[in-house]
Amino acid sequence: MKNSNSTIVTEFILLAFKDFPQFSQILLFIACFFIYITCIVGNIIIFLLIHFDFNLNAPMYYFISRFSILEIVFVSIIVPKLLDILIAGRNRISFEACFLQLYCADTTGIVECYLLTVMVFDRHFAITSPFQYEIIMTQWYIKLAIFPWLVGLGGAFIPTIFTASLKFCGPNVIDHFFCDLAPLQNLACSDPYVSNLVTSITAIFVVLLPFIVIIGFYTHIIVTVLKIKSVEGKRKAFSTCSSHLIVASLYFCTGIIVYVQPSDSQHDKFLAFIYTIVTPLLNPFIYTFRNREVKLAFAKLLINVKSLIKNKMKKSI
Repeated sequence: MKNSNSTIVTEFILLAFKDFPQFSQILLFIACFFIYITCIVGNIIIFLLIHFDFNLNAPMYYFISRFSILEIVFVSIIVPKLLDILIAGRNRISFEACFLQLYCADTTGIVECYLLTVMVFDRHFAITSPFQYEIIMTQWYIKLAIFPWLVGLGGAFIPTIFTASLKFCGPNVIDHFFCDLAPLQNLACSDPYVSNLVTSITAIFVVLLPFIVIIGFYTHIIVTVLKIKSVEGKRKAFSTCSSHLIVASLYFCTGIIVYVQPSDSQHDKFLAFIYTIVTPLLNPFIYTFRNREVKLAFAKLLINVKSLIKNKMKKSI
C-alpha cells in the first residue's frame, strides 16, 4: 500500500476456494481445467461448423456462432486466473488488473444478456412473421449482433467507474474467485451506498429488463405455436426455441440473484461459478444435441475427418 491523502490499496487478494481442503482444490483445478478446455473446443467447433456449412447460413446460426465466440472470451477472462490460484496459489491481483477484469467480465456478461434477447427476437420473428422474416433479417442481423456490444461496453462502464472511485484503504481480501462488483464495494472505506444503488439500477436495465423481454417473446411464441394445427409444425417450432430457453434460464436466474440486489454473500460465489463456468460448458452441448441441423453438420464433419484420415493412411502405406 502507499500513502497519499488516504491509504490506497494497490493490490487485492482473491481467496477463491481457499476454505476447501488442499485435495479438494486440486480436484477443483482438474475439473475447471477440463471444463475450460471443453468449453473452448466445443464453442470453436460450433463456430467452425456454422462458418463453413452452407446449410447453416441463416441469421439464427449467425447469432449462435457469435454467442460461441462470446463464451470463449467470457470464460477466458475469469478461468485462467482461477486455475492459477488453485494450482499455484498466486492469488494476488493488482488494483488496475482487478478493475480491468471486472469491466471485461461485466461487459461480456451484459453482451450475453442482450445477445440472448436478440436470439429470441429472431426466433419470435421467424415463427410469428415467417414470410417477412428472411427479407428483413437478411438486412438487419449483423446490426442486431453489434447492438449487444454497444450496450455491454456502455452498461459495464457505469458501475465500474462508480466502484473504482471508492476509497480502498484496507482490508484488501476478496472472498471470491474473480473481481466482482459486490465484493469490491464491500471492501471500500468510503460509503458504497451510491455504488451499490448504481449497480442495482444498471442490473435492472442490463439483466432484468432483457429477461422480462425474453419472457414476453416466449409467451407470444407459445401462444402462436399452440395455434398451429400441424403436430410436426408445433414440434419444429418448439425445437428451434428449446435450446435457447434452457441457456437463457440458466444464465439469467443466477445473474438476477447476484446483481439486482448485490449482497456479497457466500452463495454469490457459487452462483457466479454456475454462470461463469458451468453454463458456458453446457451451451455447446445444448445447441449441438438439441438442434437437428447442427447435429447433421457435425455428423458430416466427422465423416469428412474420417475419410481424410483414411486417405492419409493409404498414402503413407
